[in-house]
Order: sequence, then structure tokens, then C-alpha cells
Amino acid sequence: MPSATDNARQPGGRSPNAPTRAWQILVDGLAALGTLLILVLMLVISADIVMRNLLGSSLPLVSELGALLLVMIVSLQLATTIRADRLARTEIFFPGFRLKRPVAGSILSALFNLTGAAMIGLIAWSSFLILQKDWTSGEYIGVSGIATLPVWPFRAFIVFGVAVAACEFLFRAVGDLAASVKAGERP
Repeated sequence: MPSATDNARQPGGRSPNAPTRAWQILVDGLAALGTLLILVLMLVISADIVMRNLLGSSLPLVSELGALLLVMIVSLQLATTIRADRLARTEIFFPGFRLKRPVAGSILSALFNLTGAAMIGLIAWSSFLILQKDWTSGEYIGVSGIATLPVWPFRAFIVFGVAVAACEFLFRAVGDLAASVKAGERP
């Protein structure tokens, strides 16, 4: 079911304009990359299980790589979760409130989205600072001489995914504010 934000972005059911479509492709592409990384993570864990049973020892990098991949997957798929309106929030109160009071409901939704943008923006900023540290210090995971991987590419994807999620929150807030203005103009 389309949200008021979707309706505000696409009046009259028309197809979205080129920038909106490009944004949707970017968000969906990040989610698809996150899904592929789930497959990679499953293969790495399965290979580790096989090696433990056959050779009695774990593959190098599995725990560190798994931890980084898991955070990367969540950050890459967060914007799609926001756009699909699948974040956990109280659905007992909000839909009925928004139907009875569309202006107040849109404003409340805009405040929720602005708060989400601020919080996710802070996460993006702190993740960017960690990325800078990892880049300058040459941080890596693994054991020297056996197997190592630089950490910064993982951090870069995390920062990018979280930044896109913060932007998605902002776009939804703008759509909600536009919906509140449009609802206020109706008799």
C-alpha cells in the first residue's frame, strides 16, 4: 500500500521523474548488493563449517569478515527498508491518527523522518570518522603472514549505505510536509 509520501512524490499516479527514478535505482541497487553479500556470507560460513569438519581448523578471517559483512549488509539495505516503510514503529496508533487527522499525521510523520535523518546522519558522520582513521592507519583484519584484508573498503560501503539511508529519511520528510500542505488546502 503506497504511503502518503509516495503519493506526494508521484501525483496522479504518474511515473516518477528522472532524478527520482535514478534515486530509486540507486536505493534498490544497494539493497540488491546487500542481498548478494548475504549469499557471500552464507558461502563463507558454509566453507568454514566444512573446513572445521574436514581439517579440524577454521578458515582465516571468517569471524572478522562475517562481522564486517553483517554491518555492511544492514547499512546497504537500510534505505530500502525506510522507503518501503518497514521500520519498526507503533502501528496501533499512527495509521488511524493519520486517517482522521491527515495534516497532523503528515506533520508527525515528517518529525519522525527528520529525527531518523538526524540519528542516521550522526551514524554516517561517526562512521565516516572511523573510515578516515582506517584509511590513514592502514587498518586491516586477519593475521599477518596468513591472510589479511584492508578494512577501509568495507567501511566505505557502510558510510555510503548509511548516508543514502539518511537522505531517504530526508526525502520522506519533505514528501510528508508536502502532503500536510496539500491536505491543509482541501476543504
